[in-house]
Amino acid sequence: MKIGIIGAGNIGGTLARKLVASGHSVKIANSKGPETISELARDIGATAVVTDDVVKDVEVLILSVPFATYPNLSDLVTSVPRDVVVIDTSNYYPFRDGAIPEVDAGKPESVWVSAQIGRPVTKAWNAGLAATLADKGRPAGEPGRIALPVAGDEASGKAVAMTLVEDTGFDALDAGGLASSWRQQPGTPAYCTDLTPAELSVALQAADQSRAPDNRDKLIKQFYETGKMPSHDEAIALNRAVTA
Repeated sequence: MKIGIIGAGNIGGTLARKLVASGHSVKIANSKGPETISELARDIGATAVVTDDVVKDVEVLILSVPFATYPNLSDLVTSVPRDVVVIDTSNYYPFRDGAIPEVDAGKPESVWVSAQIGRPVTKAWNAGLAATLADKGRPAGEPGRIALPVAGDEASGKAVAMTLVEDTGFDALDAGGLASSWRQQPGTPAYCTDLTPAELSVALQAADQSRAPDNRDKLIKQFYETGKMPSHDEAIALNRAVTA
């Protein structure tokens, strides 16, 4: 497929690399200009472009930018044809993004994103750590393969997103519509806990929307109190313990 990715950080860059490796044609852009990511693009086989060009002649547009910056994409995304699948990979963290009253009041993150950019999105890849996405993918059918939730209201867009999740090395689990996508947000048992499909299904149902923000903030506090970045395994263990 022809894929455009806005955002070349840990998530966007990793997805670009894995999708190119799966045979997709990928363009990637960031806010600083293509010259700042030309080496990355060359190394992974993608094409670095300006943001105005990343949305042209694509079948899928993946948005992997800081949560609070989504309103800045409104004019750009408006120009994208309606049949292009738009995928949101973001997560809301108030300490980083500033307080967003609607989301703090319970509006699911990707519902808010859809409103900001003026079109429906499918939520995918948000529930995996960057290290998980980069290093923990496995071939289809291999025992212990990690599952990732995919939520969306448009069946065709969700089907495309699930196929691409599979292409990056993970089992894609249909997590319902955007209204229930809070079940895969930070602070829930499905978020950054590296679960199998059966385990993830249970985790999604066990999510408690009233507890999730407190869990999210408690985890951030614990990470900062250690005085160092936790290892991948430590982060997974902490997420599992706090959200259980």
